[in-house]
Amino acid sequence: MLLKKIIFVLCCTLFSATFFGQKDSVNVKDVKIKGDIKIEKGGVYDALAPSKAAFYSAIFPGMGQVYNKKYWKAPIVWGAMGTSIYYYLDNNKEYKRYRTAYKLRKVGLQDEFTQDDGTEVISLETLERAQDQLSENRDMSLLTTVILYVLQIVEASVNAHLLQFNTDDNLSLKPTFINDPTYFEAPKVGLTIKYNF
Repeated sequence: MLLKKIIFVLCCTLFSATFFGQKDSVNVKDVKIKGDIKIEKGGVYDALAPSKAAFYSAIFPGMGQVYNKKYWKAPIVWGAMGTSIYYYLDNNKEYKRYRTAYKLRKVGLQDEFTQDDGTEVISLETLERAQDQLSENRDMSLLTTVILYVLQIVEASVNAHLLQFNTDDNLSLKPTFINDPTYFEAPKVGLTIKYNF
C-alpha cells in the first residue's frame, strides 16, 4: 500500500511539472499597440540554425562558434586542436627517427645513436621501448584530435539550439537565506524559491 502511494505521488509530481515548465519563445507573442493598429511579433525560431552551425564546424573547426556569434570560443577550439595536431606530428617524427635507427642497427649499419668508435649511446631494447611509447603517444594525440573535432561540432550545434530559447532574468533561481528571529541559539538554514512572472 505504501508503494502505491509513493508511485502515485511521483506520478503526480512528474505530470504537474509540465504545467510550470518554461514557455518556448516561439509560442509567446509580443503585442504592441500603435494607435488603432495591433502589431503582433512572434518569437523567431530558426530550425536550421543548429544544423548550419554543425555544418560550418565540420567544414572548418571554430566556424560554428563564429556563426553563433561566440567569437571567444573559436581561438579556444583552434588552440586545442592545434596543440593535439602538433603533438601528433612531433611524436610521429620522433617515432620515425627511432624506427630508422632500430632498422639500421638490426642490419648492422651505423645509426645516429652509435658513435664513430662503435659505442652505442642507446641500446637496442631502449630503441624498441621508445618506438612503442612514441607510437602510443602518437595514437593518443590522433584520438584526442578526433574527439576535439567531434566535440566542437556538437558544442556549436547545441549552442545554436539553446540560443533560441527565452532566458529572461525572471526565469532565474535565486537562493535566499532567512534568519528565524525566535531562535537565536540554533540558527536554521532553509531555501526559498521565488518565481517572478
